[in-house]
Amino acid sequence: MDYTTTVGQIMTTEVITVTPKDTMTKVQQIFQDNAIHHLPVVDGLKIVGILSHTDYLKLLHGFTLFKTHQSEAYNDAIMRSLLVEEVMTKQVATLRPTDTVMMAASFIRENLFHALPIVKDNGTLIGIVTSNDLLNFAYREAVVI
Repeated sequence: MDYTTTVGQIMTTEVITVTPKDTMTKVQQIFQDNAIHHLPVVDGLKIVGILSHTDYLKLLHGFTLFKTHQSEAYNDAIMRSLLVEEVMTKQVATLRPTDTVMMAASFIRENLFHALPIVKDNGTLIGIVTSNDLLNFAYREAVVI
């Protein structure tokens, strides 16, 4: 395995993001329309949080199980009024594009993360590395050998 490969070489650069003031309805739509599991939360270009699909599902778990018209309307109202900043994880571990893939793997393994936003020195979001990206990299490296 190439221990000098950087996260900047394997990160996803076309990152879908939300803002702290977006509603959970927007998050719901993004998760329904895209095969992603993590949404970085940005204020301008700077990362201020992260929202996972698991966070979203935990929120939905608290909703009523009964599918009546009244309960659906109530659940929709909650999603329209709940803001991302009320649900997101605010303490976000990040890496720089020059950090190694091995460092990213260690962070993810030790902290049970599944995604790490990649930022410039000033905190501007430029990409994301997920556990899936690391698996793809490791598999690609293993096949070449």
